[in-house]
Amino acid sequence: MEKVIEKIVLNGVTNFANSFEAKHLDQLGDPEGIINAKVHNTFMAALGDEVRFFSALSRSLDSSLGNMVEGIAIEIAKLNFDVTRQVEGVLYDDQTRQISSLLERYKNSADALRPSVSHYQDLRVVSAGDQHTKRHDSDYVLKHKTSGIYSLIELKLGGDLDNKKARSEKEALLEQYCILASQVPASTEINIYFATGYNKFGENRPWNQGRVLQFFAREELLISGDFWNFVADDVHGYELVMDSYQRHAHLIQGSLERVKAAYLD
Repeated sequence: MEKVIEKIVLNGVTNFANSFEAKHLDQLGDPEGIINAKVHNTFMAALGDEVRFFSALSRSLDSSLGNMVEGIAIEIAKLNFDVTRQVEGVLYDDQTRQISSLLERYKNSADALRPSVSHYQDLRVVSAGDQHTKRHDSDYVLKHKTSGIYSLIELKLGGDLDNKKARSEKEALLEQYCILASQVPASTEINIYFATGYNKFGENRPWNQGRVLQFFAREELLISGDFWNFVADDVHGYELVMDSYQRHAHLIQGSLERVKAAYLD
């Protein structure tokens, strides 16, 4: 497992470093490029070329790193899971109403209903009624190759969700759950998770973003190390990924230095 994860991380980092560097070097002479266009922000441009450069670069880097991390996670997951990125099928109107009612109860502090994984099990039981076909693009739909258990995962790298987003993300996951449940035997286990690529409060520290906990049960959270252990199907998954990433992060650092030299030197 260690050597396989090492190869996946190295490939992900190498591809990212090369493409990120090439993209920004190709835009060097483009006044509308990601970094050059920052000059149009007169408030930022007045602070000097270096501040303007690092401001634009950091925003681009943060977004692009998230895509790299997600790609690495998907490749690792493929070792033990069948991975798809969408669900499409039947959603009953009765299920939609049940989901809406459940989320309203979570939102209403007077109700004092705390999220529980048991709440969505009843959504699988529907009588005949009005229905429609719906498709959801998913971050991860995982089917374990051995156990056959399905997992629907919404991944947010930093985990920040305001009230509206937390509710909408849980709603989307519950709809995906209903759609998938209509396509597999009733005995098939399906779980839903909200996951983060790292712990914004620090690894091994309590993760207590109240807005998310208003709509997600603790058992539905895969925070940082728990997420990497899950997708690697290995209790040492997080350690293996981070050790490998730290060994190869210099490739990204080298690309950043070359981009910096091209724009500032």
